[in-house]
Amino acid sequence: MPRISASLESLDQVAGYVLTLAERAGLVPTLKDRLRLAADELATNIVLHGYGEAGGEFVIEGGVDDDCVWIRFEDDARPFDPRAGFRYPEHETPLAQRRIGGLGVYLALTALDGFDYRRVAGRNISTLRILRDGAHEKDQRTYAG
Repeated sequence: MPRISASLESLDQVAGYVLTLAERAGLVPTLKDRLRLAADELATNIVLHGYGEAGGEFVIEGGVDDDCVWIRFEDDARPFDPRAGFRYPEHETPLAQRRIGGLGVYLALTALDGFDYRRVAGRNISTLRILRDGAHEKDQRTYAG
């Protein structure tokens, strides 16, 4: 389980870990991209919103099951459930009037086939799942809640 410094410079380590795992799972390029997008967004939120200037570290762990690839992030930053920031894009609202934030979480969570968040013993635990067969693209489910 790699421990990663909660800094923007460390996000390349997250990307490398995710892409290595996706390769091992034999994911097609679109599934690799979706998994990396979601992991990048979650790691960035941990760094910027979880720890901020205080700094810290987080743990990333992943695995390949028969039907899915999963990645788990654990950190001891302030509580943050990414689903709380989930909101649909405001297509009808002019750009200048749209609220700032939340779009990255929307893109990340809708790219996944499953997402789970728990707060256990003062730690945030977020688990991302993507199906290996690409069923998401056929089904278009969202896991925002």
